Amino acid sequence: MLHFELLHQDLNARHGRLSTTHGTVETPVFMPVGTHAALKALTPDQAAATGAGIILANTYHLHLQPGEDLVRKAGGLHRFTGWNGSILTDSGGFQVFSLPKKNITEEGVFFRHEITGEEIFLGPKESIAIQNALGADIIMAFDECIPYPATHAYAAQSIRKTLRWAEICRNVHKNTEKQALFGIVQGGVYPDLRKACSQELTALDFPGYAIGGVSVGEGLELLKQVVEYTSPFLPENKPRYLMGVGLPEDMLEAVERGIDMFDCVIPTRYARSATLFTRRGRIRLTRKNYRRDFFPVDPSCDCYCCRNFTRAYLHHLYAANEILSATLAAIHNVHFYQNLMRECRAAIAARRFRQFKAEFLEEYRRQES
Repeated sequence: MLHFELLHQDLNARHGRLSTTHGTVETPVFMPVGTHAALKALTPDQAAATGAGIILANTYHLHLQPGEDLVRKAGGLHRFTGWNGSILTDSGGFQVFSLPKKNITEEGVFFRHEITGEEIFLGPKESIAIQNALGADIIMAFDECIPYPATHAYAAQSIRKTLRWAEICRNVHKNTEKQALFGIVQGGVYPDLRKACSQELTALDFPGYAIGGVSVGEGLELLKQVVEYTSPFLPENKPRYLMGVGLPEDMLEAVERGIDMFDCVIPTRYARSATLFTRRGRIRLTRKNYRRDFFPVDPSCDCYCCRNFTRAYLHHLYAANEILSATLAAIHNVHFYQNLMRECRAAIAARRFRQFKAEFLEEYRRQES
């Protein structure tokens, strides 16, 4: 059963504690993404060593391969993956609505299997049934992810569908004792629609709420605005999740505006392309100036990678196309994100979050190479 406790608040920034049947994490929290029930280049032990306590897996992809029935027979996602912490599964909505060829109806979405070409239908009932079978601790309502840009008329029509689907999801959800179902607020960049969607969703009394549709190309300024005029309409005693947002500067702005949970593929995706996060910004280790650089990736970092290896060694691994490059870089990047969230929590508890954010961003933006 999910439990959320608000521990400290600094203006709108929140420090909380989120508990599921598979563990407790403090918020704000970053959830690394394991799309196919695996964090790319990381073992579960390596991910846990970074401080990660909750990860995300993708309903759409797991439905296609290996299928939720196999995962259920294996004992659910936790046993199947060997991950002992908490797991959140998204609804599959973002992936389905991003497909080039789809047919959106009032009941759900028809689309083609990306490999076989077979027609597949996914709606609120199907999404919840898949997620019930997968067995994650937190599951998401099926929503329509509104593209950017979208007209007010389209967004208004879309949220009516999202709200109808949210109620269906709540009614068909079977495993309420072990799986917490979150509702998702949509509404594009329109304050009146975000307010209306938030108010109608909260009336359905979900255990938690997500803000969706804010990582579809609208940019940081609009992201900040959407979060700022949505958060006040979400319950203070329940977790707030900003979906798909994961650049450090974006997360800091969202924390300041009351967000508790984040997920993104950026730390592991950037790791595979030799982009690593440091307190002084991002560095690209394939550049020639790192060939003889015998400093750690980030001298202020205490992750396994920085304690044991140099930029020169990682530069060599990338040049040699060694798999270890992605592993060491992913360890570092995920650790960087977990440490950033730890510092956010400490700053909120000390009632100095704005000062911390300003100091962090001043240093982070000082030197990117």
